[in-house]
Amino acid sequence: MCHVIVTCRSMLWTLLSIVVAFAELIAFMSADWLIGKAKPSSSEDVDNRTGGLQEPYHPTLGIYGRCIRISHMQLSRRDTLCGPYAENFNEIASGFWQATAIFLAVGIMILCAVAFVSVFTMCVQSIMKKSIFNVCGLLQGIAG
Repeated sequence: MCHVIVTCRSMLWTLLSIVVAFAELIAFMSADWLIGKAKPSSSEDVDNRTGGLQEPYHPTLGIYGRCIRISHMQLSRRDTLCGPYAENFNEIASGFWQATAIFLAVGIMILCAVAFVSVFTMCVQSIMKKSIFNVCGLLQGIAG
């Protein structure tokens, strides 16, 4: 009975470790860190497919990515283009955002390593008389 509880607990921990690592990676890649005010609707904002108004546009900025509205030549249709604005590390918005990028990248690498190791804890639970769970938990705390 006790072994089943430990196995279920380690499976849950493994699953949550993987989910958190991916969530951090998605947050790092997101361009929605700063969201600008909605631009007012105009007659050009009519959706050609439905005939109704498009949703208001919000410019966004992330650590190294952004979303901007671009205008196509054909039919005055507007779309949003998302992608990196920084081609190298020095082009990131500010020193604080550069520090954020460094700390998040290191944290994500640690969380990904822990998620990878946590898969093996199903078979091996200690190395050199040290609990893998304790070591990985400490690493997760540092990464957080």
